[in-house]
Amino acid sequence: MPEQTQQFTQLLHQWSGGNKEALDQLMPVIYDELRRLAGRYLRSERRDHTMRATALVNEAYVRLVHSPEITWESRTHFFGVAARLMREILVDHARAHLARKRGGDMPKLSLDELKVYSPEKSADLVTLDEALDRLAQKDARLSKVVELKFFGGLTFEEIGKMLNIASKTARRDWLLARAWLHAEISK
Repeated sequence: MPEQTQQFTQLLHQWSGGNKEALDQLMPVIYDELRRLAGRYLRSERRDHTMRATALVNEAYVRLVHSPEITWESRTHFFGVAARLMREILVDHARAHLARKRGGDMPKLSLDELKVYSPEKSADLVTLDEALDRLAQKDARLSKVVELKFFGGLTFEEIGKMLNIASKTARRDWLLARAWLHAEISK
């Protein structure tokens, strides 16, 4: 394990143990990394979408920092939870948008074309979230790969490291999961 990753993990353990100074040391690294993840994800959005990377990062950061019930195992665990939280935040926002809108059929979507945070695509995001939950029941790793790639904006190499699989396996899982999700959503 590289020294920087090991130090990050040690600080996570200290923070989990109640050491607030460890959080102070982690805060700049955590925030920068969350901004990178959010930026990757939201980069494909149109300029006038309703949520900015900063708002997504701030919401995820607040939820992460105020999660005392989580015992952080590693850097991988931390950023896996962060990607999950970003997904939840985006889905919650989309559901709120749909609740305000209340109307129209939920259109079919393509993972290649989905622009998650544009208001027109709120229904698509909710549909994707529901399909991902069904996929997780069948194959948790495939669902996690989609979550990390789509919501976390990670590369296959990063996903492989996080899940302790080869980057080629992560890419293969992505293709398999995308095909399964397409079939599931197209029903």
